[in-house]
Amino acid sequence: MTTRPAAAGGTEDSAPEPGPESEDSLRRFAAIWSRAIYPVTATWMTRAEFEAHLVPLARVLRDCLGARPFDPRAAVPVGTALVDAHCTDPEALPSILGVIDAYLLLYCPPRATMPADEARIRCSRLQHAVAVGFSQALRERTLQEQESLSRAALGAQTEAERALAASEARFRAVFESAAIGIGIADMDGNVLEINDALTRMFGSEAHVMRRNVSDWAHPDNDPATRGLNAELVRGERDGYHVEKAYPRADGSVLWANLQVSLLRDGAGRPQYQLALLEDVTERRGLLRRLRHQATHDALTGLPNRALFFERLDQALADAGPNGAIGVCYLDLDGFKTVNDSLGHAVGDRLLVAVAKRLRECLTSEDQLVARIGGDEFVALYTSPPGQREVTELAQRILDALAAPVTLDGRELPVHGSIGIVHGPVGSRAAADVLRSADITMYRAKELGGNRYEVADPDADARAITRHGLTNRLPGALERGEFFIEYQPLIGLGDGAVLGAEALVRWCHPVHGVLGPDHFIPLAESTGQIVPLGRWVLEQAAAQARAWQLAHHGVGRPPRVNVNLSPIQLHHPDLVGEVVGILERTGLPPSSLCLEVTESALIGADEDTLKPLRRIADLGVEIALDDFGTGYSNLSSLRWLPVSVLKLDRAFTRGMRRQPADPVDLKIVEGIVSLAHGLGLTVTVEGVETRTQADHLRDLGCDHGQGWYYARPGPPEHLHTLTLADAS
Repeated sequence: MTTRPAAAGGTEDSAPEPGPESEDSLRRFAAIWSRAIYPVTATWMTRAEFEAHLVPLARVLRDCLGARPFDPRAAVPVGTALVDAHCTDPEALPSILGVIDAYLLLYCPPRATMPADEARIRCSRLQHAVAVGFSQALRERTLQEQESLSRAALGAQTEAERALAASEARFRAVFESAAIGIGIADMDGNVLEINDALTRMFGSEAHVMRRNVSDWAHPDNDPATRGLNAELVRGERDGYHVEKAYPRADGSVLWANLQVSLLRDGAGRPQYQLALLEDVTERRGLLRRLRHQATHDALTGLPNRALFFERLDQALADAGPNGAIGVCYLDLDGFKTVNDSLGHAVGDRLLVAVAKRLRECLTSEDQLVARIGGDEFVALYTSPPGQREVTELAQRILDALAAPVTLDGRELPVHGSIGIVHGPVGSRAAADVLRSADITMYRAKELGGNRYEVADPDADARAITRHGLTNRLPGALERGEFFIEYQPLIGLGDGAVLGAEALVRWCHPVHGVLGPDHFIPLAESTGQIVPLGRWVLEQAAAQARAWQLAHHGVGRPPRVNVNLSPIQLHHPDLVGEVVGILERTGLPPSSLCLEVTESALIGADEDTLKPLRRIADLGVEIALDDFGTGYSNLSSLRWLPVSVLKLDRAFTRGMRRQPADPVDLKIVEGIVSLAHGLGLTVTVEGVETRTQADHLRDLGCDHGQGWYYARPGPPEHLHTLTLADAS
C-alpha cells in the first residue's frame, strides 16, 4: 500500500492512543511470543506469569513501531528485560526475533498511513535493537557473575599467600576452570599469568605469556580505547570495560568483551592488573549477519531501502545546507511484461543480472547503489564535484543496460528511465529528495524511457499538485465541491439563445476554482469520471427542465449540451442512466445533446457505437466535439450516430479580423457545405469577436458559442441573456 508522505516542512505527530481492540491484539501477540520463548527459558515464573510479563514489552515494541519520529533504540530495553527474566538459553534469541519478525506487524500494525515497506524496515530495525539489548544484558550478566568469581578466586589467592597453601590449590582450581579468559599483568603491562580459557581464545600460550598488553594493537579497534590502560596505570580510573579486537596466533581476529580492574595490596596500593575476557566473536558475527539481513536485499544482495535511507540521511547531514549530493532513481522500462509473459522466476534472474551491472557502474567509495523495491534501483553519490559527474553516472547505468541480458539462450532487452536530483541540500529531508527523484523518473518515462531527466522544482510542484488532486478527487463529489457553469449556445442566424453547454468546475479548498482541464484527465485515469459524469448529466438535465418551466413560450425551449467522456462510452449502464435521468427530471430527449470528442468516435467499433445509437434513437442529439483535431474525414460521418458537428476553434482563429485568412474561410466553407449535405448542423466554438461571428454566419454555420456572447456563468445568466435577446 502506498501513503502520502508528510508535506515538506511539516511535523510528524506521535502514534495515536491505542484503543481496546489494539490492547487485545497486543495480548494475542504476547501469547504467541510466550509460547515460542517459554520452553527455552530458565525463569521462575509460571507460563501465565511469563505471558503477563511480556505484555508491557510488546507494548514498547508496538509504540516504537508507530512512533514519529522513529527511534529503534527505544526497543533496546526489551532485550535487556528478557535477559532479566532468565531468557538466557542460546536458542532464546532466534525465537524472540522470529516472533517479532512474523507477528509484530500482523497484531500491532502502525497507523494506516504508513507505507508497508517503511513498516517492514522499522520492524527489521526493532529486531536489531532487541538483539543488541539482549546481547549487552547477557554480556553484563556473564561478566558480573564471572568477575565476582574471579575476584573471589584472586582474594583466595592473596589469602593463600599469607595463610595456607591449600587456599592456593582452591584458587588454582577456580582460575583454571573458569569459562572466561583471565589474565594477570603487572603495572607495566607485562603478562604474568593466564588461564586455559584465555590460552584457547588466543590459540597459543606462547602468543600471550611474557608479552606486554600494548603489543596487541589491532586496526579494527576504536582509537578512543588506546589510552584507557595508561589512565588505569596512572590511577585516573579504577577500571574500564570495552569491546576490543585481538590478533590470534593463527592470524584470525578475536573479538572480546574486556573488563580490566586493579588489584591492590592491603595498603590500597595497586599491585596487578586483572583482565577478564569474554569471546564474543560468534555473537558479533550473528549481529553482523542480522544487520546485513536487515539492510540488504535478499534477491540481489544490494543495499535495501533501509540502508539507502540511512546513508542518504548521513550524506545530507555531512553535506550541510550548502553541500550537494546526487541521486539517480532508476525504474526498468517494461519489466512487468517480462514477469507477465515469462514468469517471476525469470524476472528475478533478470533483476540479479541488472544488479550486477549496476555494481560495475560505481567508480568511487562515495557511490552506492541500492534496490528499493520491485524493479526500482537508486544510486547515491554522496559528494559529487558537480552535476556533470552525476549525469555521467546515470549515463553509465543506461549504457550498462543497453546490451540484452541472456537467460537460457533467450536475449531479454532491458532499458531504464532515470530521474536525477542534484543540488544544494538546503533543508530537504531524505524522503523529499527521493520523492523528487521519483517524480523526475516518471517524467523521463513519459518522454519515451531509456533516458535520464534532471529534477526541476516547477515540474515537481506540478506533479505533487496532481498527486494531491488525485487523492482528494474520490470524496470531492460527496463533499459537494463540484458545481456547474453554463456557456450559452447562440443561433448565428438570428442571435437567439438556444441553450447552453454545461461545464463542470471544482471548488478546491486549497487551489480555488479549477477548470475541467485540471481534473477531468485525473477523473478518467482513476475511474471517478463515471460518477462525476452521471452527476453532471443529472444536474444539467434538471437545470434545463427548470429553464423550460420558466420559459415564456417565445421560440424553442432552451436545451442543454453535456460532455460525455470516452470512458463513459464503455460504461455498461450508460443508456439506462440517460433514460433514468430524463424520466426523473422530465426533460424531453430533444432538449439534451451529448457531446463526444472526435477522437473517441472516429475508428470506434460497433460495440462502442451501439450505446450512442440507442441514445440517439431516444431523440437525444449527439454532437461530434472538437471536430478537426483527430484528422478524420467527413465521409466517416455517414455511419456515425451524430447530428451536430462542433468545429474546433483552431479553424476560426484566422477570422478574428479583416481581412480573414482565405485558407480558413475555404476550409470552413467546405466543412459546412458537406456537413449540411449530410444533414448535420454546425456549431463553432471559441467565437471571440464580432468579425468572427459575421464570417461564420456568412459561411452558413448554424450555432456559435464563445466569450463574444458570454463567458461561462451561473444558470440564471442564461435567463438574463434570453430576456435581452427577446427585447
